[in-house]
Amino acid sequence: MASDSLPTREMPQAYTGQVRLRVCGLLVHNDTLLLTAHRGLLPDSKPFWSPPGGGWQFGETIQECLRREFREETGLEVTVGRFLHLHEHQSNGLQALELFFEVTALDPTAVPRLGSDPEHSADEQLLLELAYVSPRQLVVLPALQVHPVLRQIISTDDVFIPQIRFQQ
Repeated sequence: MASDSLPTREMPQAYTGQVRLRVCGLLVHNDTLLLTAHRGLLPDSKPFWSPPGGGWQFGETIQECLRREFREETGLEVTVGRFLHLHEHQSNGLQALELFFEVTALDPTAVPRLGSDPEHSADEQLLLELAYVSPRQLVVLPALQVHPVLRQIISTDDVFIPQIRFQQ
């Protein structure tokens, strides 16, 4: 049985040894979810798929954080909707609390593009790919390559069922 924890074996040092609060957005389009693939989180350079999002910065609201993260990672301007999920993670020097919100694109015809993370230099970017991924595509990936919040969904409707996941 797969663990609910996030992989941290190759976690970049910038994220270890501190508590992080991450804000993530779930954007559904045509029965798919907009997800980002990250490098450096799993052994053997395997991608880790998760919703766009990132660290909450001092002085900004949670909604401002999520809009900023979506702009940086996808190029999309979004409206932040209802709170959906809370996910706690703690292992291998990483401690994070993640808040997941429903988001919608301000322009439903806008095409997302892979952005970058300003905290990392061009040769140290963690973002590898941006794609609309169906639950059917997620279920065939090894569990460790998929964010725990998305591991057991069978429909995009499942992401709208609020849940709280504490690490045990």
